[in-house]
Amino acid sequence: MTPEKLRALIRTVPDFPKPGIHFRDITTLISNGAGLASTVELLAEKARAADAQSIAGMEARGFIFGAAVAVRLGVGFVPVRKPGKLPVPTIGVDYALEYGSDRLEMDPGAIAPDQKVVIVDDLIATGGTALAAAELLRKAGGHVDHALFVIDLSDLGGATRLRSAGVRVEAILDYEGE
Repeated sequence: MTPEKLRALIRTVPDFPKPGIHFRDITTLISNGAGLASTVELLAEKARAADAQSIAGMEARGFIFGAAVAVRLGVGFVPVRKPGKLPVPTIGVDYALEYGSDRLEMDPGAIAPDQKVVIVDDLIATGGTALAAAELLRKAGGHVDHALFVIDLSDLGGATRLRSAGVRVEAILDYEGE
């Protein structure tokens, strides 16, 4: 399935979560078997080209695409979690949000030193979560220089922020505006 056919499967919800925002809802994409399979295959091709030895995904929608890409490549999946979700000692990174802060955590033994980890997520907006994930994976000893997304909201500058941190960014679809 072409990227434009995938675009047709993504629902735009106006004025959510607040007026003026056009929410790109992937629920309609992941509920379509052919669309989901095509999206995973396109991401897997990019991850394979980046020589991924492991795939990392951020909670929660990064788990959907990241785990599927990892299975497709036959490599491990590293869940990057919200605080308090893992039953083992973790390492974490705090990061700023528009209003407040948040934290990502992971099992420090989930990746080997210098393992090439590719980040996979559904969408990049401002890039805060993806930047924190890259920092956390590097803190764990991973080599992170690629991040893959289904959607890039390019006007929000997240891809540019990630590139400034030495991470190559690729997305299947680009949307301008919020």
